[in-house]
Amino acid sequence: MNQPNLARSLLAVALAGLTAHAAAQTAGHQQHAQSAENAQALELAPRVITGVEQSSPLRFETDPRLPRQPIPASDAGDYLKTIPGFSAIRGGGTNNDPVLRGMFGSRLKLLGNGGEMLGACPSRMDSPSSYIAPETYDRLQVIKGPQTVLWGPGASAGVILFERSPENFEEPGTRLNASATAASNTRRDLLVDGAAGNRQGYLRLGANRTRSDDYRDGNGDRVHSSWSKWNADVALGWTPDDQTLLELTAGGGDAEAAYAGRGMDGSMFKRESLGLRFKRDLDMGALQAIQAQLYYNYADHVMDNFTLRTPDTSSPMMMMRNPMATNVDRRTLGARLQSDWRWSDWQLQAGADAQRNEHRRRSSRFSMMTGYTDYNVFPAVTDAEFRQYGLFAELTHDQGQGERWISGLRVDRASATDRRARLSNPNMISWDNPSADKTRASNLPGGFLRYEQDLEAVSWYAGIGHSQRFPDYWELFSPSVGPAPGAVVQAFETADPERTTQLDVGLEYRQGDFKGWLSAYAGRIDDYLLFNYQRMPSGHIFTSVENVDARIMGAELGGNYRLNGNWSTESSLAWAWGKNRSDGQALPQMPPLEARFSLNYQQADWSAGLLLRGVARQTRVAENRGNVVGRDLGDSSGFATLALNAAWQVSPQARLSAGVDNLFDRAYSEHLNMSGNAGLGFPADPVRFNEPGRTLWTKLDLSF
Repeated sequence: MNQPNLARSLLAVALAGLTAHAAAQTAGHQQHAQSAENAQALELAPRVITGVEQSSPLRFETDPRLPRQPIPASDAGDYLKTIPGFSAIRGGGTNNDPVLRGMFGSRLKLLGNGGEMLGACPSRMDSPSSYIAPETYDRLQVIKGPQTVLWGPGASAGVILFERSPENFEEPGTRLNASATAASNTRRDLLVDGAAGNRQGYLRLGANRTRSDDYRDGNGDRVHSSWSKWNADVALGWTPDDQTLLELTAGGGDAEAAYAGRGMDGSMFKRESLGLRFKRDLDMGALQAIQAQLYYNYADHVMDNFTLRTPDTSSPMMMMRNPMATNVDRRTLGARLQSDWRWSDWQLQAGADAQRNEHRRRSSRFSMMTGYTDYNVFPAVTDAEFRQYGLFAELTHDQGQGERWISGLRVDRASATDRRARLSNPNMISWDNPSADKTRASNLPGGFLRYEQDLEAVSWYAGIGHSQRFPDYWELFSPSVGPAPGAVVQAFETADPERTTQLDVGLEYRQGDFKGWLSAYAGRIDDYLLFNYQRMPSGHIFTSVENVDARIMGAELGGNYRLNGNWSTESSLAWAWGKNRSDGQALPQMPPLEARFSLNYQQADWSAGLLLRGVARQTRVAENRGNVVGRDLGDSSGFATLALNAAWQVSPQARLSAGVDNLFDRAYSEHLNMSGNAGLGFPADPVRFNEPGRTLWTKLDLSF
């Protein structure tokens, strides 16, 4: 179905839902009462969000469905970079990998509705964030630093929670939310999210579709960056009483995405998800509640260099060699059990979690006659297996008068098994794998201690945390295995777990029309896992992983001030710094200093605003060092962009917002950039590709 027809179809669904809802009211059915979260979301505010302020000195919390500038995000990485402290490694128009305070990958625990979706691509083309459609979730929480133990091991940089709230219908009823976005570069987004139920249960259905053509940068040059995505999810909940919830969820999706910074594009991002969660509030003395969760996530990913781009076919020999395709998949099964306890001024959350995931590769055969790639000729072969089992406990002591001590402790057993029978290099030389069917395992203790205090105008905290992280799939299996047998010992045998110890402090100040906040940190990372890039005489890039010791520090601060009844300002500043203590160089892939300032005007049912973003040049680099996705390409230039927005509350059920990003059509590139691929016409030497030029967008939100 073409995009205009799809748009008309989904808008027709939304209008049909409105008609049905009005008819139900006419027939005398009572309007249902939503939960507190959904009730707040239904009160549409005529405002475009340009910055996310802290909901407490420790946490960021926001509604990802609200209109936001820059243009509404296509994935979690795109969304998170609007939060101070976050950036993203740019590879194309979508599916960019999020970075928090210069930390990347599994140092960030990213969960969607309590489950972890792990990508399959050896170079993280399908990063976990690429499977998250932010606007299909009700709430986003970010906890920076190793300051919680509830959500799994290894989250040394922070925890990111995209959550869907259970529905709460006091009377039989329905609700429907829908949105449509149109923008430059033929960007088209559609979303429908509806539910029906009563006091005994509910059914929730949600689906979204987003697509865009290649964008043009500020110079007017086309950048290989198109994408097309869809997601659909269903939740069936049973609520026999106010204290019990049993919810079954299922979902799926697929996508394709073009990448200016890679030699291949993603032609399939198939997702399958299943989940079951149970929660019971209890009145059994100290035991307050129990909750349990099971989840299954499957990612089936295809990458090739001919579906979304034209390979070099200048000669028959090149035609035989150039068409390339790879099919990989990953199955993740997880479980979690938690109990909540309370004794007077003590609270305890304790439980256990476990996860098992399996990674497979499948060879393909490309037919020159049909131009079709067959992935079913050869069976999928498992190359890696991971297991993790953990126990956790988080204890809070309320001392009264706004003072609290919070502590946490967890211990995990993590292991990985190498299922590769043979190894090979880019020159097509292969040999028996010396670590075939070997398993390596580690015990990983972690914990934190934090003090918090709430005063009349100030809330603050200080905490120290320690986290140990087992090397992930990309660090153990993605690095090159050597130009010849035995030339380099592979990462599976040499990469040690990371150990992070970090001090975090935060403060929030409220006085009259002013609110300000600060988050700062200083940490030491022992056995930091660092990628090294080296170009071989054949032209292939050889990667290796080493453990180094590092030091990190930085801060994010911001505030908002209401000038009068109509005008207000917001601003934020984020700074991250890292040093490789092993050789005295800078730690690579550190984002530069970034500042944001917005000025907003709001009156009655409409608002307008501007957003100024300024990024400093970055000169603290370690060339050809980085992570599995990106490496430092050298110094980067600073830049500034200006964006404008406006919103109009058309009715209690409808909101229209619009904006223009990069108003002056600046040509600029982000520091964290994979560099343009030579096969797309970029120079052979690494050159960062530019960001989108002037972009116009408009969004319509409906809620019934």
